[in-house]
Amino acid sequence: MATETALKTGLPKTALPANWSVADLQDHLGGIPAERIRIYPPPGMASVDDVVRIEAREDRLCELVDGILVEKTMGWYESLLAVVIVTRLNSFVGSHNLGKVLGADGTLQIQLDMVRIPDVCFIGWSRFPDGRLPKDEPIPHLVPDLAIEVLSKSNTKGEMERKLNDYFEASVRLVWYIDPQTRSARAFTSVENVTDIPVDGVLDGADVLPGFELSLSDLFAEADRQRPSK
Repeated sequence: MATETALKTGLPKTALPANWSVADLQDHLGGIPAERIRIYPPPGMASVDDVVRIEAREDRLCELVDGILVEKTMGWYESLLAVVIVTRLNSFVGSHNLGKVLGADGTLQIQLDMVRIPDVCFIGWSRFPDGRLPKDEPIPHLVPDLAIEVLSKSNTKGEMERKLNDYFEASVRLVWYIDPQTRSARAFTSVENVTDIPVDGVLDGADVLPGFELSLSDLFAEADRQRPSK
């Protein structure tokens, strides 16, 4: 009953140590830039309701980690890549009626008091309560089967390692990290089980989306497509 109440009210778990500095907060969150950490509500005291409030009033997306609001950033090129991925993934998922695909503003409560926003994600029908869409919930308690992150310059190694742990603790089945700088990717089926995908390689849906493939060379070629010369 306590868990259900917390999910509905968005109450934070516990306050953080009173003697923590900004450096401690950054370290706790994986070394992210300080400008991405919101100081109101005080770190450790923020809730899911605050995520909803900030998006409504400021049009800013925040993730919620241990009662801390962390602003999500995404460059225009990373956004472009995410759109291409959404288009191809949604076409496959829709043609087979497998579930739903969300884009870079698909805010989800993947664990109690934890909000994550994958750049792209797929949620199979079995993960929707009673198979129904939670249309009236601004941040539904849903866990993706596949979570995809397009790495940005402000994403640190520590942040992405922590996020990976969070995803699999929440029962995400497959995670893709796509790196625009190297044009390569990493596919995780667990925190320890990772496959490096080279620039000319292909990401596949494995057991999560059998038959779905995403060629990295095709992905970047589409993103880099220019206006035809006259």
